[in-house]
Amino acid sequence: MSSVDTSLFKTDLVFFDFEAHDRFDLFEKLGVILKEKGYIADTWLEAIEARERDYPTGLAFENISVAIPHVDPEHLVKPYIAIVKPKEPVVFEGMAGIGGDVPAQLVVNLGLLAHAEGQVAVLQALMGVFVDAQAAEEVMACTTAEDMVATMKRLCA
Repeated sequence: MSSVDTSLFKTDLVFFDFEAHDRFDLFEKLGVILKEKGYIADTWLEAIEARERDYPTGLAFENISVAIPHVDPEHLVKPYIAIVKPKEPVVFEGMAGIGGDVPAQLVVNLGLLAHAEGQVAVLQALMGVFVDAQAAEEVMACTTAEDMVATMKRLCA
């Protein structure tokens, strides 16, 4: 059994054609929504921007470019996973010293309370999805929040 809590994939946290000029604009707009829905603390925006500057989250796979930004648990009210499919790719810096710009076609924002172990499990599951060409294609083919949630639950289970 997977250690990924797939119940965190919810239709009200899936966003299509999300408009953002850059990653910081995306964080600002997403933060407003997450705050309204009761998921994040007032410190979230500053924390995610600082973490993204220090630890970039862009990943370019063969068939998809993604970003997986996250913050420490103290900036959260309750756990969540938000999936953003921007209208146009949003540029993130490459993860873990890879460097360079990654035009993310998909942003998976993790808001996990079980920071260390839980985050590793979710990151591993997501990497497994995005490295698999067919799975990445399935994710990018989703056009409704219901379809995205069902696809992510199935692929990350």
